[in-house]
Amino acid sequence: MNNISATQAAAWLASGEAVLIDVREPDEFRAGHVVHALSLPLSALDDCMAQLDIPAERKLIFQCLKGARGEKACVSVRGGSCKNEVYNLEGGIDAWKAAGFPVVGVDTSAGGLSIFRQVQIIVGGLIAVLVLLGLTGLSVAFVFAGLFGFALFFAGITGWCGLAMLLSKMPWNK
Repeated sequence: MNNISATQAAAWLASGEAVLIDVREPDEFRAGHVVHALSLPLSALDDCMAQLDIPAERKLIFQCLKGARGEKACVSVRGGSCKNEVYNLEGGIDAWKAAGFPVVGVDTSAGGLSIFRQVQIIVGGLIAVLVLLGLTGLSVAFVFAGLFGFALFFAGITGWCGLAMLLSKMPWNK
């Protein structure tokens, strides 16, 4: 795995040697991203990489929040037909910000929660309430808790989450 520091990535980006691809989900990208980074979620990476027309001599730097999804992207791209040199931004956008480099995006300092966290809060809360109801004797509540758990599993495997799509339309997420 080729990991690079935020300082090295910034130098390559400034010289035009590299292209930065942010593999976080769209709501994470919208909340804050490196200037000129391409948004290509990990869940869509395989389908979309072939459509990008990036010259083979340009290095590809993958970046996420802390580095784990960036590493997955590097492994995924290396297994395909990509001819570019591939690197992971060690520490992700957190390391980029810690190094003092700027990011652009929506100001979330007022306490806005990402859609991902909103889904976790809603579904986690529903499962907890349903399990408590099940323990009080309403056994059908266990079935519904299981269905919500399966929905989270399905969303994690496929990258498709109906609740996240619904929440993205809500006025507080605009």
